[in-house]
Amino acid sequence: MDITEVLLATQSHDGQIRNVAEGNIKQFEEQSLPQFLQALSAELSNDNKPPVSRRLAGILLKNSLDANDLVRKEKCTQRWISVDPAIKSQVKGSLLMTLGSPVSDAHRSSSQVIAKIASIEIPLQGWPELIVSLLGNMTKPDASPSLKQATLDAIGYVCEEISPKDLEQDQVNAVLTAVVQGMNHVENSSGVRLAAVKALYNALDFAETNFQNESERNYIMKVVCETAISKEADIRKAAFECLVSIASTYYDLLEPYMQTLFELTANAARADEEQVALQAIEFWSTICDEEVAIQEDAEESGDVSPECHFHFIEKALPLLVPMLLETLLKQEEDQDEDDGIWNISMAGGTCLGLVATTVKDAIVLLVMPFIEGNITKPDWHSREAATFAFGSILEGPSVEKLAPLVHAGFDFLLNATKDQNNHVRETTAWALSRAFEFLHSPTSGVSVVTNANLPHVIEIMLTSIKDSPNVAEKICGALYFLAHGYENAGSMSSVLSPYFGQLVSALLATADRSDSNNSRLCASAYETLNEIVRCSSIADTLNMIVLLLQEILKRLNQTFEFQITSSEDKEKQSDLQALLCGVVQVILQKFSNCDDKSVIIQFADQIMVLFLRGFSCDSSNVHEEAMLAIGALAYATGPEFVKYMPEFHKYLEMGLQNFGAYQVCCVSVGVVADICRALDDKVLPYCDAIMSALLKDLSSPELHRSVKPPILSCIGDIALTIGEHFEKYVPYTVPMLQGAAELCSRMDLPDDDSTEYKNELRRSIFEAYSGILQGVKNSKSELMVPYASHIFQFAELVLRETSRDEGLTKAGVALVGDLADALGPSIKLLLKNSNFHSELLGRCSQSDDEQLRETASWVQGVISRVLVS
Repeated sequence: MDITEVLLATQSHDGQIRNVAEGNIKQFEEQSLPQFLQALSAELSNDNKPPVSRRLAGILLKNSLDANDLVRKEKCTQRWISVDPAIKSQVKGSLLMTLGSPVSDAHRSSSQVIAKIASIEIPLQGWPELIVSLLGNMTKPDASPSLKQATLDAIGYVCEEISPKDLEQDQVNAVLTAVVQGMNHVENSSGVRLAAVKALYNALDFAETNFQNESERNYIMKVVCETAISKEADIRKAAFECLVSIASTYYDLLEPYMQTLFELTANAARADEEQVALQAIEFWSTICDEEVAIQEDAEESGDVSPECHFHFIEKALPLLVPMLLETLLKQEEDQDEDDGIWNISMAGGTCLGLVATTVKDAIVLLVMPFIEGNITKPDWHSREAATFAFGSILEGPSVEKLAPLVHAGFDFLLNATKDQNNHVRETTAWALSRAFEFLHSPTSGVSVVTNANLPHVIEIMLTSIKDSPNVAEKICGALYFLAHGYENAGSMSSVLSPYFGQLVSALLATADRSDSNNSRLCASAYETLNEIVRCSSIADTLNMIVLLLQEILKRLNQTFEFQITSSEDKEKQSDLQALLCGVVQVILQKFSNCDDKSVIIQFADQIMVLFLRGFSCDSSNVHEEAMLAIGALAYATGPEFVKYMPEFHKYLEMGLQNFGAYQVCCVSVGVVADICRALDDKVLPYCDAIMSALLKDLSSPELHRSVKPPILSCIGDIALTIGEHFEKYVPYTVPMLQGAAELCSRMDLPDDDSTEYKNELRRSIFEAYSGILQGVKNSKSELMVPYASHIFQFAELVLRETSRDEGLTKAGVALVGDLADALGPSIKLLLKNSNFHSELLGRCSQSDDEQLRETASWVQGVISRVLVS
């Protein structure tokens, strides 16, 4: 086939021609991948071909080497590895040649494809000549600016795709030298310099050794700081992005440069173009993030003055705070009309909030004069900035420091909800929500809201929620935190009861507003409604909650009658159905706390019919919320739920096999546990199908890994529920648990997320074994004797580690007890030959955690009985 013609045909306005061309491309790729890659790379490298076909060739090449989906990505990798080395060499040669193309689309595509191949080959020690070849382009005496630019693009993309451990230090040194030379403003065009700064940004993670060397670090910092004052705004922006990354990666090496960095960032924040100023402010937000993390780690470890804390924010405070306060006055007239807007004043306020979290009380006296000086000025910019500053410093400083100021300004803030300017009213509503979030805790005795001012507060909220949609959304947030303050407040929550009906009506009306294109307003209204129900006093509000449930069910029923004429209509319908299912779930959870279950039984049929209709919608969001609500219904109705199982189990099994929307799968797993608790042994007829789906899930490489620990815990719940009937699943389940245990021992831990996942996986293995052991204990304990030694060794291996968390320790100790309790004399020898359990229980008996001490004491008793049996 003529690849050029076919590529161009895929862009045809004629649908039939387009479909045939796309089919031909797909067939070519599937039937002869090596020739497909060869043809595309030749197309991309040929300057005589049309720009459109070259661009499409680049996209297809990239897509044949990489994918977002992990399973498909691995398939792409293996396909490339299996291609004949001679053809791979030819493709790579074409791509490197294309870097010299004067057509920017072609050389940019080529640099991206080179990086994709590098991401496959370099970790496997392949393509050693790539870096040499790229660096050679940078030192050619006759290299054109477009070749240098494309080469730097390729270097940057390669660094983005591979890990620092994949390059030798001499390669890193050569890359950094080439990149820094590319930033030289005397020798290079602006396009080359921009590509060099972006490449440096991607190469910073590789430069750890270079940053530890003072002279190399000084040189890199000098070049970046000089580039931050270039003539071109996009180069200045890229340089500040490098500084933000350096602040995060090399915080502990920044001290000698902080004076220069303050001057650079302050000048940019005050006078530079917005895109540059935003990055300058982001530098200080990043320093705050680093220092807050250091403080949190120090608090956890009990380290009073950590060596790595340089207190940059505290030292810069007298100059930094005024600079940030200035940015608050740079609002945009129409910023309330665009949900996704991010401007200098928003960045400055966000940074000010982070500064408050970092230095705590020290910020208050620096900000109060600005608030007092601007809050009553005629210009709305001043009033809004003062209110924004006030709201920004409410998280961080102590309640003792803030309470007097907030009490003094609270009435003023409530009155400002009537300001003539929409921006001021919106920021005021946001500041009130912050005040309620951080300074409204009736149970602790500290609250800006008192029994005396509550009626006025509610009156203001009910009036302001009718304001423009952006103000109403912030008022929903304020009401959310007002209600949240009464959570777990016992009888104190009754103070909201007289207003419950008015608040519910106002929120339902807000959710229905037709003057808003902002879908967040509807979501905020329903989320706030949930919180008001959750925190209400059931004794006072039961009848009103029943009326609310009837209204929500009516609304949910109406959604199925919507006229759907576009994808936007479909999305709105799904979003609303998910929100309404969420409200039903909260109401069911509230009713679960009642002794009288008659209310739930009265509505259960109607609720179930609507939820089952929800599963016919093609929306994972609706499926997830409906599943959560069904879990709440099962918990609330208990054994009565069995009558819904003949119809519901089909949807449950579909949910358990929904690998694509793994959140639905995860929620479905949780519902299985709810149903086990509700139905007890009445769940038996459905266990074969459920267990089959769960075991399939565990063995599937397609299912997101986060679902696998809950599945293992769920298997424990099933075993505990059906007891001796679990016997037929043991031969399939235990090897799966042993495989999971083996996986844990081989797992790499490159970051905190991996460590957390490993702990979660191991805890769920413990829970699964505990459930099985408790389930078979009374009549079939001999089933587990052959596995006892493996279980005990796994528990010992994990519990000897120091990196385990508390939940893992509790689950592990409980498992040792369940093993001894279920298998008794059968494992007497195993326990006798080990001193591990006595060491472990000795340590646990000294723990600060009362629950762990109690569990350890029970386990000690069980083991003692076994040893004397």
